[in-house]
Amino acid sequence: MMKRVKTRLREHLAPASIALLALLGSALAQARPNIESVNGFQQSGAQVLRIELSEPLGETPTGFATQTPARIALDFPGVANATGQSLVEINQGNLKSAHIVQTEERARVVLNLKQPVPYSTQVQGRTVLVLLDAATGGVQEPVAPRAAPISVQQGTDLLPLRDLDFRRSADGAGRVVVALAGSQVGVDVQQQGKGLVVEFLQSSLPQGLRRRLDVSDFGTPIQTISATQQGDRVKLTIDPVGEWEHSAYQSDNQFVVEVRAKKVDLNKLSQGPHYTGEKLSLNFQNIEVRSLLQVIADFTNFNIVTSDTVTGALTLRLKDVPWDQALQIIMDAKGLGMRKSGSVLWIAPKDEIDERIRKDYEAAQAIQKLEPVRTQAYQLNYAKAADIVIQLTTASTGGGAGTTNARFLSERGSAIAEPRTNQLFVTDTPAKLEEVRQLLATLDVPVRQVMIEARIVEARDTFGRSLGVRLGGGDLRANRGGDGGYGIGGGNRVAIGTDYGNATNSSGFGGPVNVNGNFVNLPASLSTVTGAGSFALSIFNSAANRFLTLELSAMEADGQGRIVSSPRLITADQTKALIEQGTEYPYSVTAPNGATTIAFKKAVLKLEVTPQITPEGAIILDLDVNKDSRGEDTGQGVAIDTKHVKTQVLVENGGTVVIGGIFEMEETNQETKVPVLGDVPVVGNLFKSRTKESQKREMLVFITPKVITDRGPVR
Repeated sequence: MMKRVKTRLREHLAPASIALLALLGSALAQARPNIESVNGFQQSGAQVLRIELSEPLGETPTGFATQTPARIALDFPGVANATGQSLVEINQGNLKSAHIVQTEERARVVLNLKQPVPYSTQVQGRTVLVLLDAATGGVQEPVAPRAAPISVQQGTDLLPLRDLDFRRSADGAGRVVVALAGSQVGVDVQQQGKGLVVEFLQSSLPQGLRRRLDVSDFGTPIQTISATQQGDRVKLTIDPVGEWEHSAYQSDNQFVVEVRAKKVDLNKLSQGPHYTGEKLSLNFQNIEVRSLLQVIADFTNFNIVTSDTVTGALTLRLKDVPWDQALQIIMDAKGLGMRKSGSVLWIAPKDEIDERIRKDYEAAQAIQKLEPVRTQAYQLNYAKAADIVIQLTTASTGGGAGTTNARFLSERGSAIAEPRTNQLFVTDTPAKLEEVRQLLATLDVPVRQVMIEARIVEARDTFGRSLGVRLGGGDLRANRGGDGGYGIGGGNRVAIGTDYGNATNSSGFGGPVNVNGNFVNLPASLSTVTGAGSFALSIFNSAANRFLTLELSAMEADGQGRIVSSPRLITADQTKALIEQGTEYPYSVTAPNGATTIAFKKAVLKLEVTPQITPEGAIILDLDVNKDSRGEDTGQGVAIDTKHVKTQVLVENGGTVVIGGIFEMEETNQETKVPVLGDVPVVGNLFKSRTKESQKREMLVFITPKVITDRGPVR
């Protein structure tokens, strides 16, 4: 009785225990954090990726960045993918998509970027935010990731690599393990030629790790590993042999590169992707080909018609081979071909089939020449009818090979354009008219337009300083009835004046003395300033008939100016556009017959551009920018000061790029003095003047193209 009770108890407890284990397993599965959603948005000019999880994370996810291709990888240990998809299309700004990869231990979110940019991560409860810096239109430097909790110095400090090791995995793959100084080191992995190059950005290589490892004895595809220091990065070169594939991943401070040999699927190699027939086995010795084809016909229930020229025997052994592959093997072995019509297969030598196909084509062409033609009108909306006529009726000629393609219409076909209504009238066979309709559906589409804005900024900064002196004097004693000059003995006297006339007048034998004369006349002067501040001092005797005058002058000028010119225009894709504004200056020109005529020379602000929109949405610009101004007046006419930029650039849609610039700096230090006297210490300053001038001029040309997406008016 007790045994029966125990048996029944076990029968009741078994289902309950199974249910309990299922509930515990479900609870454990639910306890594992899940990635529930991934989406992107713009915030304050930066691209943000939001990752929502079912539970908060205990730590910030680790990650690394690669430059080619531009990607950012974030690892979430112990997290599962519950979004129901592995690829999330975003296509906003620099972020194209996010790829979610699930393994047993972790989930990895890989961000596919248009170009590499720095990034940072933030954990806010159950939300992980990945902030991408705004991408610029110029050339990007290699970037390193930034995590929010860790302050990473983006200066000149280099982080040393700690270790470099090689290991062989159980499946025969070569594994290169690099110990990093931190989890935020940027890594760039590229396949160059037959090798693999790994660059660690902003890193240094200790002297003990600068070596070349020969690992060919380990039996992996990797033969050698070389580590060198190149500037601010460490270059790791891996040289494998044979057919190989690689993968790279990072775990905390450890970066691993695995290289393994490619595996060849023998089943796919033998069967081929295009053979889908039911499998059969054939084992024959010296069997007639016609009999072998009959066996395949019986197996497939196809009707096989064999040409009289099919002869010979064949020995073969095929096991579990699709019947269509077996048929192809038989035909290849005997030089046969096949034409299929419904459930009927016609098998004959390839030459016979080719001859039949040629005759069929000739018959079709003969019928086409006899087929009646008709005329059909097509209304064009965007394309010009005259341009379409040229494309339909003109044969295109190839490039270097010199080949010529036949025109689109048949020999009897013709086309005319009616420019007033932009209609196209085509006369040809009905089949060719249908081809024309399909062609026009592809060609008659609106052309995308581009708005190009140029900004030419000219800045000027001037500074000048000048110090000067004037020293003068006079002797009026002779003019007032006294004795002029000064006695020098023997009844001789000497008269002093600021110039020859004043010296004569001071002796009493000339006219009145000019009291405004100067011994030293070196006043302050600047090229851009006309007036100066001055201070004068006069020393004279009690009779006021002898005096000495000193004037000190000084001036300083500081100026800044800026000129901004911003031409803009709209043009269609691959269509040249021109806008200019300025003045035409007349000048005289002598004709060959001796007559004088008037010609004009332009001084304009000009923007000439031809845009080309790439399939990826970027814009190629052929630019010709002029900024002219009137120069000096010469005897031959007016000179034109020209600033000219002509180039081709690739810019992203809506991006701004500097296509060129000119910087000029002119400094002048000038000292004017009286010889000998100007060199006397201290006192020599009364016989000299000093001038210092500095002029800085700079011009920058900015270009911003933008594809117009709507057809509304552009303001």
